[in-house]
Amino acid sequence: MRKIIILFCLFIFSASYAVNLVKTDKAGGATLNLPTGEVGNFTISGYVKAANNGEAMIGATVSIKELATTGSVTNAYGFYSITIPQGTYTVTAQFIGYESKSVSIDLKQNTRQDFNLEETTNNLKELLITGEKKDDNLTTIQMGTDKMTIDEINSLPVLMGERDVLKSIQLLPGIKSSGDGNTGFYVRGGGADENLILLDEATVYNPSHLLGFFSVFNSDAIKDVTVYKGEQPAEYGGRLSSVLDVKMNDGDDQNYHVSGGIGLISSRLNFDGPIVKHKGSFNISARRTYADLFLKLSSDTNLRKARLYFYDLNAKANYELGPNDKIFLSGYFGRDVLGLGNTFGINWGNATGTLRWNHLFNEKLFSNTALIFSNYSYKINLDFSGEQGNIISRIQDYNLKEDFQYYASTKHEIKFGFNSIYHTIIPGDITAASNTPIGKLGLPDKYAWENAVYISDEYKPLDKLSFDYGLRFSSFSILGPGSFVTYAPGNVIGTSDVETDSVHYSKTTFIKTYYSIEPRFAVNYKLNKESSLKASYGRNTQNLHLLSNSTTSSPTDLWIPSSLNVKPEISNQVSLGYFRNFKDNTYEFSTEVYYKTLQHQIDYINGAELNFNQSIESQLLYGIGRAYGIELYLKKKYGRFTGWIGYTLSRSERQFNLINNDSWYPAKQDETHDISIVGIYQLSKKWTVSFDWVYNTGNAVTFPSGKYDVNGQVVFYYTQRNGYRMPPYHRLDLGATWIRKKTAKYESSWTFSVYNVYDHWNAYSIDFQTDPNNPQITQAVQTTLFGIVPAVTYNFKF
Repeated sequence: MRKIIILFCLFIFSASYAVNLVKTDKAGGATLNLPTGEVGNFTISGYVKAANNGEAMIGATVSIKELATTGSVTNAYGFYSITIPQGTYTVTAQFIGYESKSVSIDLKQNTRQDFNLEETTNNLKELLITGEKKDDNLTTIQMGTDKMTIDEINSLPVLMGERDVLKSIQLLPGIKSSGDGNTGFYVRGGGADENLILLDEATVYNPSHLLGFFSVFNSDAIKDVTVYKGEQPAEYGGRLSSVLDVKMNDGDDQNYHVSGGIGLISSRLNFDGPIVKHKGSFNISARRTYADLFLKLSSDTNLRKARLYFYDLNAKANYELGPNDKIFLSGYFGRDVLGLGNTFGINWGNATGTLRWNHLFNEKLFSNTALIFSNYSYKINLDFSGEQGNIISRIQDYNLKEDFQYYASTKHEIKFGFNSIYHTIIPGDITAASNTPIGKLGLPDKYAWENAVYISDEYKPLDKLSFDYGLRFSSFSILGPGSFVTYAPGNVIGTSDVETDSVHYSKTTFIKTYYSIEPRFAVNYKLNKESSLKASYGRNTQNLHLLSNSTTSSPTDLWIPSSLNVKPEISNQVSLGYFRNFKDNTYEFSTEVYYKTLQHQIDYINGAELNFNQSIESQLLYGIGRAYGIELYLKKKYGRFTGWIGYTLSRSERQFNLINNDSWYPAKQDETHDISIVGIYQLSKKWTVSFDWVYNTGNAVTFPSGKYDVNGQVVFYYTQRNGYRMPPYHRLDLGATWIRKKTAKYESSWTFSVYNVYDHWNAYSIDFQTDPNNPQITQAVQTTLFGIVPAVTYNFKF
């Protein structure tokens, strides 16, 4: 604890030093005490927004014509800052899909210059609007980073007509699906729980609806999607493999709009507009499926009583308090309901809330303060011969986060900050009559406090050479009250660990604290105008672990914190990449190789029981892992035809004592080959067609190697963990969008899609059973979820 206090004091000192750089002039404005060597330099800063609705532009480029290599990229709130010598300059703001805008500035003092960009009217030339400048893939330092806009996502064919963020990113190299039609995903050999998923900075623990077939992200509410596969920026932490950062729409600050869509399985509605014109806006999006309404038409009484639907609500508001202050309030609430009469029912879902305050101390120092709430819970209703029982589980976070961005000079951009999260985990709270089978299965609650401080510097010493280096220091404290058991590993595979000690701790007791130092480093060397080389290294630590022995996402999957037995998982990843653009940046090509080592990985003893087990840690084994591969990516960015080809060759392996004779074996997410081909073609101003084709080799799976008879019962015999493969997976999807009518005040369109066009029966699972006609024969029974699935959706906006 003493180390945390000392580190926190050092951070406060550094933050105070940065703030003390500010002094107030006679007019009350903020100016900068320039350090030695900066005399004669002044700062141009401001915001870049869309002229038509006031939305902040993330990743817009602001450049100085007279200084070819000098410029800035706007942050997540559209802010930029450039410090240059006194003089007269032409300053240009650019965002692809929008008309660039230039102004002439006679720079004699620190100057505020905001930009409002108009949308381009030439849709045929730039169908896919992105937040990147044309050679962004060459000039940015970080590698293993991909962006997708809602325009791209909306153009892709999707399952059942539901535009889906998580299914769309699975078409990128290095990101693999966890199952047919499933939103779960694996990144560079990591597990599904090793992805940090953020919605307006709030953690989303279960991003799936309807057992994984749809994601919680309603595309009507989303503005920007960024996924980090390689070295993560120092401001992110808590997961080993990736960060998926999703930003919600701010809303139009000038006009009111209503939009939505009506599909075969769901409908959605979006409403946005100004709170006060040009000062604040709001956006509200709602969505609901209605499969349960069709069930009521069934002649089967049980089906008429069944419940099967989900709903969600996104809301966001922002208001400008003054030229240097802006507040944001956003939230999400969504639930799934699945049940059969009064016999069984389960509902689960997420709730998040984020209150943020953006403040400009001066032209160089930007801060974002956030109070964040995140909750995931599920409730199971059971009926035991008339006696009702409920099982409730929850993981809940309260998070205080502070981020600073200091534009020291054209060569240095420094970020630093901290966050503090209080975790409450209720693994299973039972309410039932004492005579029911679940009456005594309550699990103890878990409490933890997670803290981190970080600092990073984006340094550009030369026109061709740039660095991004940083350090993140984190701590994870296990808190009382509760009884904590220490286990000694079992000696025989398939047996539980042996309990060696049990101690009860009182409330607020610090039982154990884990400390982690996580360096991050990236370098970019630009070979010429068309190509660059990049390399990176990143270390990450994870203290929340998902326990699940299913192949896909389940609402009853259990999160547990690090403990006396469960150590923090650690990853170290190195990457090297070559990037090349062709034909005036119309085409971009990249190849990245990576190698990742993993420590304190978790697997299960044979026959592990994870559900409502009070000694669940006795079911766990601990080992190491490695993942390595190469990713190839070719993309056409502009023109009437756009799209990409992605290919990944990779391995993901684990090594555990007591499993497979202590030898390396494939992780369940190991898929050697993964291919995706995506194409989007604008036939005319009214018609756009698209397709995607995917192929991957089957993931690793454990199948029985034999069987034997025990008292007339067939028992299957298993040898190798993950020693077999599922059949290869492949699928072709087609889509089309017809803009029926588009005027200044009203727009309507139809979206058509066909999922799995050639009706390939991909295996969702394979089970084994004895042939009822011949006990000597074992049958392999394949389950397929989706054949060909057509869908149509009507969209409107006014």
